[in-house]
Order: sequence, then C-alpha cells, then structure tokens
Amino acid sequence: MSEKKVTVFSTPTCPYCVMVKDYLKDKKIEFKDVNVASDQEMAMKMFNRSHNMGVPQIWINDDVVIGFDPNTIDDLLKAKQK
Repeated sequence: MSEKKVTVFSTPTCPYCVMVKDYLKDKKIEFKDVNVASDQEMAMKMFNRSHNMGVPQIWINDDVVIGFDPNTIDDLLKAKQK
C-alpha cells in the first residue's frame, strides 16, 4: 500500500474546511493543515497549482479537490492505496 500525501488548505472561518478536516480525522487519514489566511506564501502556492483561491482545497498526492466532496475524496484515497 503506498503512502498518501494529503494536504488541506483552509481558513479558520470556513465551515466546510472544518467539515473536511473532521471527515479525514474520522477516517484516520493523516493530513497537513495549511491556514492560507495567515500563510500568504502557501496561499500563492495553492493558487498557482489549482488556479483557484477557494477553500477548502484538498491535495491528495497529485490530485486537487476543491470544496468538501466526500465521494471524490474517498475515490482518490482508495486509488492511492492500490
């Protein structure tokens, strides 16, 4: 099983950001949480990769999910385990 690299880009005032982080915690998925409200360098990195400033953004290895989309997140997590 290959290791997944999961990063969540979020802001403290975003309710969907809290939902996606709780979802990943419930599934026992380790992730790096990046607060783009306080880290402008990472906010630009996020934008440069996705061309979108919307949060939450979930990066699963090379894939980007914008918004809280449990089905897509699950599909990508399963695909990365094979």
